[in-house]
Amino acid sequence: MSERRILLLTGGCLDLLSAKTAVTLLRYRPHEVVAVLDAEHAGKNLVDLVGVGEGIPIVASVADSLGFNPDHLVIGAVFPGGVLPATWRGSLLDALAGGMHIINGLHTPLGADPELSAAAVKQGRVLFDLRHCSREYPVGSARAIHTKAKRVLTVGSDCNLGKMLTAMELVRALNDLGHKATFIATGQTGVMVSGRGEVIDAIKSDFVSGAVESMVLEADEEGVEFIVVEGQGALLHPAFSAVTLGLMHGCLPDAMILCHAPGRGVMRHSQVEIPPLPPLLQLHEAILEPIHPSRFVGLALNSYGMPEDAYVQSRAMIGSETGLPTTDCVRDSVIPLVDALLEQCG
Repeated sequence: MSERRILLLTGGCLDLLSAKTAVTLLRYRPHEVVAVLDAEHAGKNLVDLVGVGEGIPIVASVADSLGFNPDHLVIGAVFPGGVLPATWRGSLLDALAGGMHIINGLHTPLGADPELSAAAVKQGRVLFDLRHCSREYPVGSARAIHTKAKRVLTVGSDCNLGKMLTAMELVRALNDLGHKATFIATGQTGVMVSGRGEVIDAIKSDFVSGAVESMVLEADEEGVEFIVVEGQGALLHPAFSAVTLGLMHGCLPDAMILCHAPGRGVMRHSQVEIPPLPPLLQLHEAILEPIHPSRFVGLALNSYGMPEDAYVQSRAMIGSETGLPTTDCVRDSVIPLVDALLEQCG
């Protein structure tokens, strides 16, 4: 992937959940980010706000960013439904006028907007709408079970838990240990970071499993030992369950990792309580059993904001409750999950 000079637009939404795209780019591609555009937080320290981004400035306007010579503006926050806030249009137009391409992970297609598309043409810039299907896919047919590589899927007790981060950390650790592993991005942020993949919720539901299956089969041709698929949504979430099931049937994982926030009792954007973990683990395994048996190898916790003693207590309790290795990949290490994966699938 060629180097970019990125201005991240968060527009007052600079927190770990709303600005997931921005935080991920700050964590994994900080060398490309020159500034964050957020008038509400201008001048503050990124590390204090989101834990990453040391030395990267937060500016109040596109004009204030031009001294850092950005060539791409990335929309760095997302909302339920993926709609572009009307208040952000001015920043997008200013960015185009300032010579920037725009990378958009929202459901709102910028290329279909007459004003923005005209401004892009006038400035010779490109609007990259990532949430569209890049090609035609077949329906799923369980072909993934024939890969030589072991397939791993991250799933969650809710959305916005760190399924992408867990998958990326797992791949990085496996490669560091000499095991060839690859990451399959299934969301807009993962595609931005890795430079390949498919934004899976932009695909018609009948073809989700086929799209994942196709990407898994293509990755297997690279001769890797492990294919780690980025999870989406949650199996019991009333809004985002369909994509989770499509991913499960598409990659038919040999192993799964459950991502979970210990302090969260209700699923985001809903009134549905997060169920006890042992039956939730069993439900995932039971759904896959008739097609291809899969087992959980561990749990990845999202303990951001928890006091250390509360985290240690939760980690021990969840580990005892589930009988599985349990860790926070950021606060602690992904290695317990790697060791468990290698023991089960290596």
